[in-house]
Amino acid sequence: MLSEASRSISLDNHLIGSVAAINVSGGGVPKRRVSGARVSRSGLENDAQDDKKHHGGPERAVCLYSLERIRSLQTEGHPIDIGTAGENVTIEGIDWDRIAPGATIKIGDEVLLEVASFTNPCKTIRASFIEGEFIRIGQRLHPGWSRVYARVIREGQVRFGDPVEVSPASE
Repeated sequence: MLSEASRSISLDNHLIGSVAAINVSGGGVPKRRVSGARVSRSGLENDAQDDKKHHGGPERAVCLYSLERIRSLQTEGHPIDIGTAGENVTIEGIDWDRIAPGATIKIGDEVLLEVASFTNPCKTIRASFIEGEFIRIGQRLHPGWSRVYARVIREGQVRFGDPVEVSPASE
């Protein structure tokens, strides 16, 4: 079986993958899949958060997660699925270990994001984990398994299947 790192296409230190899902909700989880969405500096159109203190805003405009991480968690027995952990954009084909604050993510021809922070998991996603152990995707205890928040550098439209190009943070 190929490792996640070997499945990523690399071009001049850029990683190339694709959008596996775009997810929105009127607040809370799960977020439901849509075929496309407009991305503004405040987040995805038709997406809302119940807790504005800890979610949303310009530094947390878009939440991203890895399809490969979701599939690995399912293999562990967790009932997680696309959108149940609250991510707006599910990406596939990217070495998620290389996603960290400072990385830039270009989606399609228009949208440019910059990873602002790792996302602290909260109790609202507990149904996605065995015995409610949502800390399974906490960066501090499980490095490389966290979702990330991104700020929007360039607004635009994202669509299912769009190419995703990641420029890792400078090391």
